[in-house]
Amino acid sequence: MIRVGAHVDSTDPLPAAAAIDADAAQIFVGDPQAWKTPATTYPDGPEALKEAAAADDVALYVHAPYVINVASPNNRIRIPSRKLLAGTVKAATAIGAAGVIVHGGHVTAGTDDAEGVGNWRKALEALDLTCPVLIENTAGGNHSMARTPDALARLWDTVAPFGVGFCLDTCHAWAGGIPLPEGVDLLRSITGRIDVVHANDSVGALDSGR
Repeated sequence: MIRVGAHVDSTDPLPAAAAIDADAAQIFVGDPQAWKTPATTYPDGPEALKEAAAADDVALYVHAPYVINVASPNNRIRIPSRKLLAGTVKAATAIGAAGVIVHGGHVTAGTDDAEGVGNWRKALEALDLTCPVLIENTAGGNHSMARTPDALARLWDTVAPFGVGFCLDTCHAWAGGIPLPEGVDLLRSITGRIDVVHANDSVGALDSGR
């Protein structure tokens, strides 16, 4: 079964999903631009949301905060990122989410990309994967872990044994220089899977980085 949905308000996601006849819904479990501890905003609590989603047969996905960058060589970013990702996985597990979608992150100029890949390995080694983690490809940056096919292949060689999944964002792929639709087969040949698709248009040209 292929489920189709959209990102909806996290306070009351199921009526929002029903209004567009969706059987999947993506939500945040906290402020996507902050380092605050994730917390479900559903008024009756996470267990109630889990039960209601199951009753409505809606698959919930959680998008991790955008500030997370577990690949970073900067301790002040990398360590809080690991903690926030772990908290997001925990919160997603509590609502019975089908997956946590997180950006692949990047290293800074002058840092070997291999360091970022190694940081991903360390993050996953310490993470209790009670809910699947789905790494999303990204649009820009010359040192991104999941922008180009070559970068994604380096990352996947390390993260695949941990059972992580893949989220394909069509805008990010196009902006990152991966032509569509033929690039889908290329990405699948690298990751072996596509668990979720963010079907987004793009304002920029191919390889614009926007």
